[in-house]
Amino acid sequence: MLLLASVAGAQQSTPVSPPAAAPRPPAAAGPPPGGPALEPKAIEVLKASSARLAAAKTMTFTAVASYESPSRPGPALVYSTRSLVTLQRPDKLRVITPADGPASEFYYDGKTMTAFMPVENLVAVAPAPPTIDAALEAAYRNAGIYFPFTDAVVADPFGDIEKSLELAFYIGQSRVVGGTTTDMVGYSTDGVFVQIWIGVADKLPRRARAVFWKDPLRLRHQVEYSDWQLGPAIPAGSFASARAGGAKPIPFQHPDPGPPPAGSAPAAGSPPAGSPAPKNP
Repeated sequence: MLLLASVAGAQQSTPVSPPAAAPRPPAAAGPPPGGPALEPKAIEVLKASSARLAAAKTMTFTAVASYESPSRPGPALVYSTRSLVTLQRPDKLRVITPADGPASEFYYDGKTMTAFMPVENLVAVAPAPPTIDAALEAAYRNAGIYFPFTDAVVADPFGDIEKSLELAFYIGQSRVVGGTTTDMVGYSTDGVFVQIWIGVADKLPRRARAVFWKDPLRLRHQVEYSDWQLGPAIPAGSFASARAGGAKPIPFQHPDPGPPPAGSAPAAGSPPAGSPAPKNP
C-alpha cells in the first residue's frame, strides 16, 4: 500500500525536520484583507489559457514537478519527478512517471483506474467514475493519488479556481521560461499562492510555482510544462497496460489510513505512538 503512494508523482520527503534551534521564518500571512483584488488583465490571461486547454479533445505534454522538503541542516532540499501525460476527453487519462523515485504508471479508461508499479510488479485496480475530473477526485480520496498538473487536465481549469479565487494580478512578461514569451500572473485560491507563466501566443502553461499561505517554512512547489501537443491522434490501447495485467494485485486504497483504533497494536514499521505521521510536500 505504501508503494501505491508513489503513483501520486513519486513525491519524496526526508523523514527528519530542522533542529529546534534552527531559525524559522515568521508565520505566513494570508491573502490581503479587504476582499478579492482581481485585476482584469490577470483574469483575461487565466481565462484564455483555460479555454485553450478545455477545447482540446486530446493532448499530450511532459510535466516536471519539483518539491521542496525540510532537511536536517535547515535549508530545503528539492526533489523532482517527470511525468508523461496523455489525455482524451472526457474519460481517458494516462500518466507515466519514470523518474525520479519508483517508476509508476496510472491508467484511466472511463470505467476503471489502474495504478501499476512496473519494477515491483504490483498493480491496484478500482472502478472509476465516468469523467476525468471525477476520477482524479476519487483517486485522491480513495488512494492518496494526486498529480501536481491536475489544473491543466480538468474540464474547466479556470472554473475550478474561480470558486475560491481571492487574488489575481498581472506581473508582466518573460522571454526566458519555456523558450517563448509568456505572461506572468499571480493568484491565490484555496490557501495557495501561485505564480504561473502562460504562453502569449499559444495560451499554454509553461511553469507554475506555488506556496501555501499557512506554511511557516514557505516550501515551494513547481511544475514545468513542455512538449505540448493539442489534438494529436491517440493510438488505440493507450489507456491500458498489458504488463499490468500480469502483475501481483494489491488493494486500491489510501497508503495512510489514519491512526489505529485505541488499544490496537501498531503495524510493523509504524512510527511510535504520538509521533507525527510522515508527510509529503
